[in-house]
Amino acid sequence: MTKQTTKKSTAKSVLLVIFLLFIIIVIVNSFYTVQYNSKAIVKRFGKILKIESDAGLHFKVPFIDDVQEVYAGNRVYDIPTSDVITKDKKSMIADDYVVWQVTDATKYYKTLSAVDARAEERIDAAVYNATKNTISSMTQDEVIAARGAVLTEIITEAANSDIEGYGITIITAEIKALDLPEDNKEAVYERMISERENIAASYTAQGESEAQMIKNETDKEVAITIAEAEKDAETIIAEGEAEYMRILSEAYNDPDKADFYNYIRGLDALKASLKGNNNTLILDKDSELVKILYGIE
Repeated sequence: MTKQTTKKSTAKSVLLVIFLLFIIIVIVNSFYTVQYNSKAIVKRFGKILKIESDAGLHFKVPFIDDVQEVYAGNRVYDIPTSDVITKDKKSMIADDYVVWQVTDATKYYKTLSAVDARAEERIDAAVYNATKNTISSMTQDEVIAARGAVLTEIITEAANSDIEGYGITIITAEIKALDLPEDNKEAVYERMISERENIAASYTAQGESEAQMIKNETDKEVAITIAEAEKDAETIIAEGEAEYMRILSEAYNDPDKADFYNYIRGLDALKASLKGNNNTLILDKDSELVKILYGIE
């Protein structure tokens, strides 16, 4: 084999290797993968060709189509602390965090080039303005009373209205810490404690007043009930005595029964006189007891 033949064989081998490498590169550049919870922006000559949201392997035109992947799940962004002023000119320190996501990949690419840092800049400004405007419309006491779900809802809604054209949505913009500057924190706390003590004292006085009213009303009802019961009892006793006298009157309405009644009453009186150690009884000869004892009519 001559040197010329050897050179031709080597050149063919190199060309074959280059061709195979080119084929591999073409194949590799013909496919792209979309991850779960992500979207792929397929661009051709800088313009969006389509948005692919189905996870898995997909085909594209090699060397012509370009693919930019965008994460579409929830993201957490911690916003730096900021000073805000309340309606009554009190300074407070707000520390917010945000949960956001890309909801429109086309708008996200056209307005922010699908760059997360740019999105967070817009979110930072929108949440700060929403927090500042919300707190500036409330007094310090109102802010402290409303902290939590109420403030979160107001700030989230206001911030979303500022970024609605960027293809991103704030799921929640929450104040994780709302504090007072160190120079007036102690004075505010003391005033809050004093106000709460005054409210507690007011509730206690109101409760005691209502309790006394209930007690007075109960005592009145008890007194009325007892008076009515005593009145009913006296009426019943009087009716019983009247009935007793009527029965006696009917029982002794003739002379024989009247004499028998006097006889029984005389014995009862004699029995009562002989009680105890005193067994001596001195009677007038004309008394009814003498007549009873001697059978004198």
